[in-house]
Amino acid sequence: MLASLLNQRPEETAPRLLGATLSFDGVKVRLTEVEAYAADDPGSHAFRGETNRNRVMFGPPGRLYVYFTYGMHHCANLVCHPDGEPGGILLRAGEIVEGIEIARERRGPVRDVDLARGPARLASSLGIDLAMNGTRDFELHLAPAETWAAIEVATGPRVGLRLAPERPWRFWVSGDPTVSPYRPAKAR
Repeated sequence: MLASLLNQRPEETAPRLLGATLSFDGVKVRLTEVEAYAADDPGSHAFRGETNRNRVMFGPPGRLYVYFTYGMHHCANLVCHPDGEPGGILLRAGEIVEGIEIARERRGPVRDVDLARGPARLASSLGIDLAMNGTRDFELHLAPAETWAAIEVATGPRVGLRLAPERPWRFWVSGDPTVSPYRPAKAR
């Protein structure tokens, strides 16, 4: 089921990841917010072609594409695409459901609801950094059908994008307190 789901376009798969759990290095997160990035998407790191930095997005689905941003944060994407097309799903936010003490040690003195609220915080709570780029060394379990059916999925523009900001490829669990606030791109 998971392999076939990850072989689809990211914007089709992304909402199905809501409610899924991702476990890595002693911490488990229930995903509450994700963003899709496809090959034909100017907002995607893969839009202009393969580079050393984005090579993982062109490889087999089911790996983590980790990148360093703003000179201080790591963000993680789950590689997801049909054959021949790069793509990924940015893991934007979640609720820590196991290993909260470990996440607290990694994140410092923040409210529990904020431990994995935002893509850099989520990666930090899970202990994900550039060394994990390309790894499959994590567990991802989709929410059971009955649980997923009960999730109210909201969709809207992606956060902070200058290119293709109008695409409603940000998906989140409506009303969940761990979802990050929407922020448009800052004007240059």
